[in-house]
Amino acid sequence: MRQMFSAFATAGLMALALPAAAQPGAASPTFDKIKSSGKVVLGVRESSAPMAYALGSMQKFVGYHVELCELVLDKIAPQAQREYMALTAQNTLPLVQNGTVDIGCGPTTNNLARQKQVAFAVTTYVSEVRAAVRADSTVKSFKDLDNQVLAASAGTTAVQLLRKYSRDHGSKFDVQLGKDHFESFLMLESGRAQAFVLDANLLAGVIANSKNPAGYKIVGEVLGAEPIALLFRHGDAPFKKAVDGAITQLMQSGEMAKLYDKWFMQPIPPKNMPLNLPLSPTLKTLFEQPNDKPLEAYQEKDPA
Repeated sequence: MRQMFSAFATAGLMALALPAAAQPGAASPTFDKIKSSGKVVLGVRESSAPMAYALGSMQKFVGYHVELCELVLDKIAPQAQREYMALTAQNTLPLVQNGTVDIGCGPTTNNLARQKQVAFAVTTYVSEVRAAVRADSTVKSFKDLDNQVLAASAGTTAVQLLRKYSRDHGSKFDVQLGKDHFESFLMLESGRAQAFVLDANLLAGVIANSKNPAGYKIVGEVLGAEPIALLFRHGDAPFKKAVDGAITQLMQSGEMAKLYDKWFMQPIPPKNMPLNLPLSPTLKTLFEQPNDKPLEAYQEKDPA
C-alpha cells in the first residue's frame, strides 16, 4: 500500500495548479477509503458506447473513459483491487457524492450545478448534442421535429437543452424519457419516437452497435458543446490533484491521443465497427492546454 501512495504523490506533482485550500499532507477521504478497503470502486455505464459500456452479459466494461480511468488508477492506486459498479445518468451524482463510487468513468457533463455535488477532473472529451433519426428521414433540423415525439435518456443534459431550444425557437417537443440509452434508442427503432437526442459520440456508438447501423443517421444543428470529464467526491483536493496529474501526463505523452484514436477511429467491439469521429480541434487544444472549465464557460464562448 505504501507503493500506492508513493505513486499518488508522484502523480500529484504533475497536476495542474493546486487550489490554495489543498496543502501538502491534507486528508483525502477517497484515498483513505481506498487504503482501508484495499479496493477502488469505478462507476461505469452499461450502454454509453464508446465512452463506457458492457460487453457480453455485463461481465466486462470497456470504453474510452473506462480505459482512461484504468490508466489513471495504474498511476495513483496501482495495488488497489478494482470493483466496477454499473450506474445510470440519474444515480451517478448521488453515488459519487456519498462515496459509494470512488471515481465516475461514465460520460458526465461538467457544469456549475453539478460542481456543487461532485468534483470533476480536467476535460477529456467535448460532446456535441444532436439527433439520431432513421436513414430515410427527411429531418435536417430540430425545427423539422416540431410537435414530434423525441426520445432522450433521463438525467442527461440533452433534456435541458431541448427545453431551452423550445423556449428560444417556440418549438414544441413531446420528449419521452428512457431509463438508459438502449431504451431511448428502442423508441426510435420501434417508431415510437421520430428522433433520439444525445451527445453525437454516444449516438454514433449506439447506432454502430444496433441491429442495422446503416438504418440511422445523425442530423440537426448542435444544441450545445459540453465538456465531459471523470468525476469524484467533492472537496477532496488531494485526490483531484492526483487524477488531474495522471491525466495531464497522459495528454503530454501523447497517450490520450492514442486512446482517442482507439475508441473513435478504429473498429470497436462488439461489432468491430469504427465510429469515424476524428479528434476535434477543440479537444486537441484541451490536450495541449488542459483545464476543468464547466459547461457555462463554453456557452459564454459560443452563445449559439
